[in-house]
Amino acid sequence: MQIERLVQMVFYIVSHRQVTARELSEFFGVSTRTVYRDIDTLSVAGIPVTSTKGTGGGISLMEGYTIDRSLISREEQQSICQGLRMLQAVNYPDAEMAWHKLTAIFKNTSEIDWLEVDFSYWGSDDTEKIKISDLQFAIRNKHVITFLYFNSELKKSERAIEPLRLVFKSHAWYIVGYCRKKEEIRTFRLSRIKHLRVLPDLFERELPVDYSLTAAGSKHCPDPVLKLRFSPEIAHRLYDEFQEDQIRLCSDGSYYVTIPLALNNWTFHYLLSFGKYVEILEPKEARTMLRERAADIVKLYQ
Repeated sequence: MQIERLVQMVFYIVSHRQVTARELSEFFGVSTRTVYRDIDTLSVAGIPVTSTKGTGGGISLMEGYTIDRSLISREEQQSICQGLRMLQAVNYPDAEMAWHKLTAIFKNTSEIDWLEVDFSYWGSDDTEKIKISDLQFAIRNKHVITFLYFNSELKKSERAIEPLRLVFKSHAWYIVGYCRKKEEIRTFRLSRIKHLRVLPDLFERELPVDYSLTAAGSKHCPDPVLKLRFSPEIAHRLYDEFQEDQIRLCSDGSYYVTIPLALNNWTFHYLLSFGKYVEILEPKEARTMLRERAADIVKLYQ
């Protein structure tokens, strides 16, 4: 729309100080004739746009012209910019354009250069990035999505979901939605979702106002509390993966971790990633289950 293009053009000129008609033409995908018409429209609207010809010339705003930003404090500006950095990290639609607009309005946005956000894991490629734009479209426009899902036991199932909310919690993205197979609201970890498809089918359901991700998880039986002993050699991982109040340093240099964990394949595969540097002290059932899995590994190499 012309009005939106005009607004974006003002932001673009402010952020670049001086531009050429060709540059604006290429950026907005219109002809140079349209650019000059837009400049005339802005001038009539009271925006002091000036145009000079010749070498070193171009389109700019009158010296001293600024966009009023007095309603937003410097700290609030930084918070907004940090939020946009996070949106850029997941390729959120229009985040780049919003960033350019804000750099035109705010000063000292370079101060945010200390922050870089990347939600992908080490070694991943572009195909592993979360398709936030597809999910945003499905949630906002109420389109049903389908996918293959692998649960914590690595069991595969086909799901049709009415997506209601996208959540980032504890190092991972989750989609909250009404599962048509289970006929209730469920939470799905995006890293376990494969072959995501947005269908043309629409739905009308809304997420309950009192819905809470924490409350949803609390419906299940509480997990048993595991008492673990870690060797000093693996200490570098502990504070990355456990809460400080779950860790206790002992006089012999070892670390004790107390944490509730379900006794399932995911938990034991996770604990095996620590190799010989972890020992389950309690409960006895968990010690037995881990020993059996370790024995199975040994059999492979006999």
